[in-house]
Amino acid sequence: MTGARLSALDAAFLAIESEQAPMHVGWAAVFRAAEGEPAPSFEQISDHIAGRLHRAPRYRQRLQSVPLGLDDPVWVDDASFDVARHVLRCEHGDFGRLVDEVMSAPLHHDRALWELWVADALDDGQIAVVGKAHHCLVDGLAAVELMALLLDATPEPEVQPHGGGWIPRSVPGTVSMVADAVGNHVDKALALARVPLGWMREPSTLLQVPAQAWRVAQAVVHTAAPLAGPSRLNGAMPAARHLARVSRPFEDLRIIKRRFGTTVNDILLSASAGALRELLEASSEPLDDVKAMVPVSVQALDEQWGNRIVFLFLALPCGEPDPVWRLRDIHVAMRERKRDGEPEGADTIFSALGYAPRRMRRIASKVLASPRLSNLTISNIPGPNVPLYLMGCEVQHAYPIVPLTDGHGISIGMTTIHERACFGVYAQAELAADADRIARGIDEAIDELLARAQAA
Repeated sequence: MTGARLSALDAAFLAIESEQAPMHVGWAAVFRAAEGEPAPSFEQISDHIAGRLHRAPRYRQRLQSVPLGLDDPVWVDDASFDVARHVLRCEHGDFGRLVDEVMSAPLHHDRALWELWVADALDDGQIAVVGKAHHCLVDGLAAVELMALLLDATPEPEVQPHGGGWIPRSVPGTVSMVADAVGNHVDKALALARVPLGWMREPSTLLQVPAQAWRVAQAVVHTAAPLAGPSRLNGAMPAARHLARVSRPFEDLRIIKRRFGTTVNDILLSASAGALRELLEASSEPLDDVKAMVPVSVQALDEQWGNRIVFLFLALPCGEPDPVWRLRDIHVAMRERKRDGEPEGADTIFSALGYAPRRMRRIASKVLASPRLSNLTISNIPGPNVPLYLMGCEVQHAYPIVPLTDGHGISIGMTTIHERACFGVYAQAELAADADRIARGIDEAIDELLARAQAA
């Protein structure tokens, strides 16, 4: 038996990676030591992280290709795993420079696909940790879970039994991997063959087919129509990256949510549309709708590793000047999509692609990531609602980093850390000024909505 195989979606994230578009997700966090208490050193932080890796077995594994490309890669224990190759020290104290340098470099595929960079002496006296992991290893939510794995809900680190000495399992041999790949294809074929048998045994399930077909059709229509138009957000990209950052009290978003009866995700999308509108106006570009790809989690509560997300495609009303009407339009559109079961329809499509030949899945992955289908990705990543600490140092801010696929120059992410909403506008370096402007624009758009909510 070989290691766990990449899911179809995880394999897709691997397939669409290129030299100019490394597919790692991440976060950049700032910590403050308690008043009068010394901050931990890099060595202490590294030892702290190493002592907790037994909680996350996948983070000591690497990808192993299947001979002859018969199937998707599998996860195997990395016999040469060394925490020193994954927990690294930053020698300078500029937080922004640290983030940009770390996120501009791809991960090494010959080892476990994650890194944590630590700056234990920022210029302002605080501590920073920048984490990144390949999207085939974790989705945005699980990246936050990796951060939580290293942190505690109390200033005093939680003491748990150590996992003991780690002994990596041997890598499966060629014959074993080929046999497992062939067996996987046979299992898929048998599963497809059992579908009509299931209908005959349970004819009532046929009644669900029209509704499911409708959900699939809705997902297909909204994915492809309309196509995303030309935009300054799209084009050829260098590998260098920049993260623009802004944060504000999460209570501001709660006030807007309660007053207008929307969701936090609606507010993020609306504020992003307002910021993009301001950018286009300043550039004297047409205020046509910008099409966003919006990840939506369909992960079951008992699932821990990997990705169970689908993507909804939404035209942002950047031409609408009124912030409340922008919010209303987005809320109605997202509510109708979910009411019509579009996330479930998209999940059905992804599940069905899992039975397709690998070559076809790779083509479908590249089509889905094309700038013709979306201009940018906007992702809301819920975070912990309690204070968190790294060896007694409280998290002050944690900015999410949503990866860029080929042809996409900017992405927007939001996460929450206790009572702060943190926004990360991630961009290829040539669009750094645009990213900074969008970050400011998001802040200003929320100010507008907040003022309207409080005046009502």
